[in-house]
Amino acid sequence: MRQLSSAALACAVLCSSQTVWAADAKASKYYEDALTRFEKQDTTGAIIQLKNALQIDKNMLPVQMLLGKALLQNGDVVAAEVAFNEALRLGVNRAEVVVPLAQTYMAQGKQAQVLSQPQFDAAGLPPDVQLQVWLIRAAASADTGDLRAALKAVDEARVLDPRSAEPWLAEVPVRIRAKQFKEAEAAVARALELAPNSAQAWYQKGSVAHVSGNLPASLAAYDQALKLDPKHIESRVARAGLYLDLNRPADTQADIDALTRYAREASLARKEPVQPTGPNEPRASYLQALLAERNQQPAVAQKALKEITTLLDPVPIDFIRYRPQLLMLNGLAHYGLNESEKAAQALEYFQKVQGSTPVAKLLAQIYLTQSNTNRAIDLLEAYLRSSPNDGQAMTMLAGALMSKGQNAKATALMQQALQTQDRPEFRSVLGLSLIRSGQAGSGMTELETAFKKDPRQTQAATTLIGLYLRNNQAAKAVTLADTLVKQQPNNAGFYNLLGMARGQSGKVTESKAAFEKAIALDPAFVQPKLNLARVEIATRAFDVAETRLEAILKDNEKDTDAMYEMALLSDRRGQEAHAQRWLEKATDLSGPKDTRWALALSDFHLQRGRPGPALDAVKKAAAKAPDDLPVLMMYARAQIANGDTVGAKSSLTSATRVAAYNPGQQVDIAQLQMSVRNWAGASYSLDKAISTSADYLPALALLSELELMQGGPAKAEQRAREIVAKYPKRAVGPGLLGDIAQSRGQAQQAQAFYKQAHQLEPSTGSFLKLFGALSSQDGGKPALQLAQSWVKARPRDAIAQKTLANAYARNGQFAAAKNTFEVLLKLTPDDSDVMNNLANVLLRLKDPSAITVAEQAVAKAPTNYNAIDTLGWALFQAGQTDRALQLLRDARLRQPASPEIRYHLAAVLAKTGRNNEAREELEAALKGGASFEAGADARALLQTLK
Repeated sequence: MRQLSSAALACAVLCSSQTVWAADAKASKYYEDALTRFEKQDTTGAIIQLKNALQIDKNMLPVQMLLGKALLQNGDVVAAEVAFNEALRLGVNRAEVVVPLAQTYMAQGKQAQVLSQPQFDAAGLPPDVQLQVWLIRAAASADTGDLRAALKAVDEARVLDPRSAEPWLAEVPVRIRAKQFKEAEAAVARALELAPNSAQAWYQKGSVAHVSGNLPASLAAYDQALKLDPKHIESRVARAGLYLDLNRPADTQADIDALTRYAREASLARKEPVQPTGPNEPRASYLQALLAERNQQPAVAQKALKEITTLLDPVPIDFIRYRPQLLMLNGLAHYGLNESEKAAQALEYFQKVQGSTPVAKLLAQIYLTQSNTNRAIDLLEAYLRSSPNDGQAMTMLAGALMSKGQNAKATALMQQALQTQDRPEFRSVLGLSLIRSGQAGSGMTELETAFKKDPRQTQAATTLIGLYLRNNQAAKAVTLADTLVKQQPNNAGFYNLLGMARGQSGKVTESKAAFEKAIALDPAFVQPKLNLARVEIATRAFDVAETRLEAILKDNEKDTDAMYEMALLSDRRGQEAHAQRWLEKATDLSGPKDTRWALALSDFHLQRGRPGPALDAVKKAAAKAPDDLPVLMMYARAQIANGDTVGAKSSLTSATRVAAYNPGQQVDIAQLQMSVRNWAGASYSLDKAISTSADYLPALALLSELELMQGGPAKAEQRAREIVAKYPKRAVGPGLLGDIAQSRGQAQQAQAFYKQAHQLEPSTGSFLKLFGALSSQDGGKPALQLAQSWVKARPRDAIAQKTLANAYARNGQFAAAKNTFEVLLKLTPDDSDVMNNLANVLLRLKDPSAITVAEQAVAKAPTNYNAIDTLGWALFQAGQTDRALQLLRDARLRQPASPEIRYHLAAVLAKTGRNNEAREELEAALKGGASFEAGADARALLQTLK
């Protein structure tokens, strides 16, 4: 039996759960037939059969997985992605799907997602899969312009298999792009040593020679590549271009004709529409146009250019995002056809889809000279979303806004700029915008001086108030705001500032009154409405707050502050889905330096056990403020949750620097450092914590734990005894001494310390430590007695109930384990793990209800491979072979690393006469001498199949 996991089982499980996993014999036959067809390269037939199977049961994991592979092989990358995502939704193990799914992303121009999404990380995958993932990541990094990352990825792949030519081939185009031709030549030479008959290697050799100006060597290499593989398209295109440069028109035309033929054949094989006369390959068309121009055949050239636009215009722009050659071809073709507007669109797409680039500033300047101010504003705003620190773009945008009379927006833009970075150009533009709006101001560094010299410089004062509030100097903010209100008693903005200052001072009633006064003075002023809604939420006036926020969003659907308040309101009301949607929307629409909503969204996901979305959210914050402490801490938490320990260590190192000597923050950082085994980093953080607060208990206790983890029990003991002396009534000290004794193998002393800690401050934690210490005594009887006593006194302690149930099961007391698990289920009725554990216990008791309980576990957690495996094995034991086979295939795809699941699947396969497949599963299960409970049975079964 697998090691029993902890948690709880639902009493009220759908009695229809059996139908969720009921196998349709016809669907299974469709799958098996599709598998046979796929192996025979009949992908079209396989796709048809797989779709037939899905018509019967859309949740068949093996069907979705094979369908994705067949669609990918057939060139339907969008549908393939859908199938692979369905497989992921159904719980396929990442190692099975990561490479083909990444290939679908790359084919659709989703390189950025390949690099950013955790599902495409190489960590935790088998070595052969890691190699392919690193090569894909190398290509994605190169496509996005990060050549250093591309080379690093190639190196990672090379380490995994030094005898593979693939990493060397992947290095070549990266080196060429970096103009490192000698390195490229060395890489291709090594690739040819490893794979002398590789057409791709010879093509790369030709490419290196081509860019180096060695045309004879380049031509010879392309010739060899095409000799090895006449359908190697890249070699054919390159050689045709080279023939054109060498003024060999007949040879050029021959290669163009070959490209036309092969492209049409490929399109027909995929059942795609083809051009009546064109090559279905835009590069061939462009070569044809160039050749026609040389031959003074304008009509032929125009026809070829039209073929390019006909081919490329319908293609989704994302599909060629990282194929700049095609983007440029389309723009140039439209230009050659005198379609200037379309040419501009194509070239603008080139700038847009390659990522927002400084070209946006030039385009904006062109638009401004054409009096197309609105288009310039839109372009600059889009550019600043990805490059928020570009001061030149900010000043250009502010100038454009002022030229349209949008002075308040220009002011807000520059105030936002000042919050992120103190730069002189920001001060200049801010001053101009304030003059145009009637409120003069000066540089941030001169604000206090300016206001002292001239109290009429009210914008300087308002900026100062914001700074005071951010620095928790509420008293100064109140004083200055009062001054402004007295100067201009009808200014709603000043009353809003006064309300904020009073609120931070703890004067809630006065704060609310100031906001209400601001609204009365200017009903269209949004900020005091938001601030008043915050007060209403805090005082649980939910309906009033909701009405106020809805009105704000009706006037401005992109108000992210209002969205966040709506999220907070929804959460306070227990409306989780609504809260998430508001946070996501606020994050997407937030400003270039506003990290608040992304951090809130990340924390929201982490609290609900969704590490992937949490990481996606915090990455948006990190892009805006990479050195912000809350961002760094949240980033580390998300990285840890996703298994990225290297990244987490880096984030925490930065956090330690930013946190300075704040003891609480440093302890928090140290705890995260220890969770990723960064002992040195944790020690450094704790040393900084106690350097300013020598008696800070959390830091002292954690430092003792750290010293013990680092193999220093003597230091740990000394510190623990100091804690006992300083805090004699706390359980922390004795608990630490127990840990130290345990590490030294001093069982009796450990028990005594744990008992002392348990007596000082009885808790579930102290119980668990004492239970663990007693488990090695007398067959675990004292531990059982302790657990029985603790549970009797605290019957609602689910953790203790779980501990007791597992102890019974380990000792072979399955009847007692059954009873305790059933009690635990009443406490935590929705825990599928406990249901699964109970089902395993029932199997040991040969209780037929094991199937029912296992079905309940699967109904609660339909993607849990342990639960699926347990149900499949229980069904097999009951003689339900067909259904067991479906379930065990599913479980094996979800967790191919489990030898027990592979053994269970092999047993069913052998029973059904699939001996070859059974033998493969058994050999995989026993590979490397793997030890597991059913290992002897697996070896015995394997012997019968040889």
